[in-house]
Amino acid sequence: MNKRQTAALETRRKLITAGLELLKEKGFDAINVEDITKKAGVAKGTFYTYFKRKEDIVLDISRVPFGEIAEELEKMNDLTIIEKLPHYFYRFMECVESCGINVCRQWTRDVLDPNSVPDTKDGQKWKYDFEMLKGILENAVSNGELKEDTPVELLTHIIISELYGMMTCWCMSDGKFEPLDWTQRFCEIQIDAIFKQYIKVN
Repeated sequence: MNKRQTAALETRRKLITAGLELLKEKGFDAINVEDITKKAGVAKGTFYTYFKRKEDIVLDISRVPFGEIAEELEKMNDLTIIEKLPHYFYRFMECVESCGINVCRQWTRDVLDPNSVPDTKDGQKWKYDFEMLKGILENAVSNGELKEDTPVELLTHIIISELYGMMTCWCMSDGKFEPLDWTQRFCEIQIDAIFKQYIKVN
């Protein structure tokens, strides 16, 4: 990667970081492109080199970190799926918490009815998360860690429901419910219980 490409990535990172900080502080509807570029310390026109609209930054915030989790799991060749899943759960919730409860509330409000989500919002995040986790479990079946008859679709639904339930409890408790703490408890109590019958014994 040359200096120009490195500088471009750094500028994009600054814009995303500034956007996230403003979202945490003010919420989506209270900020605009100029607010983001001012906080990032770049010219307003620079924003449009990387994004078409402020919603694109929100999309990056809600997708990119979660995609990185799947990449991390792929590199954990020395771990079993039972060992990988707690890492996935913890990192998932870590990404949620790092965005802040106001961003979580905003996103939850926006996507409760996916049929009415406008083009300016990310109405497909649930599907994105579902397909990512489903892919992780399918890989475990393909590489022989899980039995071929493992009900991947069902297990994905169960796990995603748990993760999204924690997000909702966090919002509804006004931050008193600690998602990361409960994620750890969930992993300690449920991972083996859910998957032990599907582990392939060689």
